[in-house]
Amino acid sequence: MRVLFVSSEVAPFSKTGGLADVSGALPAALARAGADVRIVTPLYRSVRQGPWHLRPAGEVRVTGAFPGERVVVWEGAVPGGNVAVWFVDHPGSFDRPGLYGESGRDYPDNLERFALFCHAALSWVQVSGWQADVVHCNDWQTALIPVYLRTWPDPRWAPVGCLLTIHNLAYQGLFPAEKYPHLGLPPELYSPRYLEFWGRVNLLKGGLAFADVLSTVSETYAREIQTPELGCGLDGVLRERAADLYGILNGVDYSVWDPRNDQYLPARYGPEDLSGKRVCKAALQEEMGLRTDPSVPLFGMVSRLVEQKGVDLVAACVDRFPAAAAELVILGTGDPTYEEVLQQAAERHPGWVAVRIGFDERLAHWIEAGCDAFLMPSRYEPSGLNQLYSLRYGTVPVVRRTGGLADSVVDATPEALARGQANGFVFDDYSPEAFWSAVQRALAAYRDPATWGRLLRAGMAADFSWERTAARYLDLYRLARRKRGAVPS
Repeated sequence: MRVLFVSSEVAPFSKTGGLADVSGALPAALARAGADVRIVTPLYRSVRQGPWHLRPAGEVRVTGAFPGERVVVWEGAVPGGNVAVWFVDHPGSFDRPGLYGESGRDYPDNLERFALFCHAALSWVQVSGWQADVVHCNDWQTALIPVYLRTWPDPRWAPVGCLLTIHNLAYQGLFPAEKYPHLGLPPELYSPRYLEFWGRVNLLKGGLAFADVLSTVSETYAREIQTPELGCGLDGVLRERAADLYGILNGVDYSVWDPRNDQYLPARYGPEDLSGKRVCKAALQEEMGLRTDPSVPLFGMVSRLVEQKGVDLVAACVDRFPAAAAELVILGTGDPTYEEVLQQAAERHPGWVAVRIGFDERLAHWIEAGCDAFLMPSRYEPSGLNQLYSLRYGTVPVVRRTGGLADSVVDATPEALARGQANGFVFDDYSPEAFWSAVQRALAAYRDPATWGRLLRAGMAADFSWERTAARYLDLYRLARRKRGAVPS
């Protein structure tokens, strides 16, 4: 199976969120399963300045709306793996400080930038001498690829299957209608059935219409996005394609996220010996200026500080943690209003609440290892990764029942505890009261060492490896090829 994996960000080369982690880990897992995988991603300024030892692979002249535009392609590899990466080098589009924008504002030419990227990715494969069996696209930045595959007259693409994965439906690639000619597509595709969306261009909608198979990053989210509440205006389109829509929960790269081999931690540990976790807790408390008392329950959160992640619920309850004799540590950046609210709470409660604005990879690992419980009260969460990390680290997640959180965290009901299946605390209503009730249940369980031990052991025994996830994607690739008539039904 020859897989062309196209993504706008790939860890460790470029990253703004979970898409990068998936795009770095899933192709490597597919390769371990025997697939021949090639990744295509932009050569951003941050990649150009990194220690990646890239070598020139060739160049192409893109067509469509960019006639004769020269694009250089560089080649590298995912560190520690056997997956080749092709980097699309177009300085006018990608030699910038940010991936999609700066100072909280998108670049105004993002449609042109990523249309060129999609053109270049396909054009390069055509001249590279390597032929794909299936193209795996990710989010709106690559959603034009299914459209180009089915509208270009090149017969070489006819048998190639195409899968489009939705990582977060809220981001759709919406642009003014006057930009449509920059896509190099026939005028008739700017219609409500394809790329037109309430008088604007919607790139993701085009991809949903033309991809052979659709997926998203959890089974629950696949159902949720077919409802008006979480469908972001595309629920009707997704209901029409429900038979082609699948949910696959993201996996975890346990070579990076496992307390037994985590290079960032002051001490390593596993389920057979948790003494290292106690060392990590003490180190985190000292690092963040909290009380270094091992008996005090410590809650953590690593997140974008936006309402999607439930930060408004945390902000509403932040003063209750010290009152309940519990510590709280938060790492993240996002809405300036919430940044200020949380920082003010830390000033009101020194030794009990600690907040660090920004992102720090080392501290993120320390929080996963050093906390007793991890907060993810998301309004919606397509898949989520931190709850999966938390389970492996013996840090009990407190989550809202939505998306991938619902698919991975089993509430600590008496019945689930008795069966040994409970691994966290789950609440339903999106309200401060429901959130705090779940926290209180966690606090009560923490004070019962036998119950807390059962939760830790269940979480640390769970397997969310990419190998399991990759096998399911390979099934979807075969399905996409069957839809193209490339293999027998």
